[in-house]
Amino acid sequence: MTVEERLAALETRLHAAEDELAIMRLLASYGPLVDSGQSEAAAAMWIDSGLYDYSGGAVATAPDGLIAAYEGPEHQGLIADGCSHLTAPPRITLQGDRAEALAYSYVARRRDGEWFLYRAAINHWHLVRTDDATFGGWRIERRTNRLLEGTEDSYAVMRKGSFV
Repeated sequence: MTVEERLAALETRLHAAEDELAIMRLLASYGPLVDSGQSEAAAAMWIDSGLYDYSGGAVATAPDGLIAAYEGPEHQGLIADGCSHLTAPPRITLQGDRAEALAYSYVARRRDGEWFLYRAAINHWHLVRTDDATFGGWRIERRTNRLLEGTEDSYAVMRKGSFV
């Protein structure tokens, strides 16, 4: 292998690592944004008309539907009591300017001075590279979130990750 070929291979690997890091940063930004009431900034993680399909059959469309959900009584009640949205390390599959990520998420909640695990879910994200430098250029096209309730619906989301 020539020096030029080795350099090209190294550059390809570096770009992939940078993309994965940018996606991990994007997904890790979600919790602090929604937990601190930054609805517009959280909605900006999605492309316009991007979708958040979450358990219970609800689908919110970015940005307005997401902002409404984050500013709605259920979410506002969570953050008023104290909560923490956590995303576990994702399994990321890069496909050029598109990517998929699969990861668990958890919401810890404070009630009467005590912290407890409020919910656990599996998430499948479809991501796209954009010209917007925020979040390293990556944004969410679709997020599917299913509670871990032992249902076929949650298992189907778990099976969507590419583990090759």
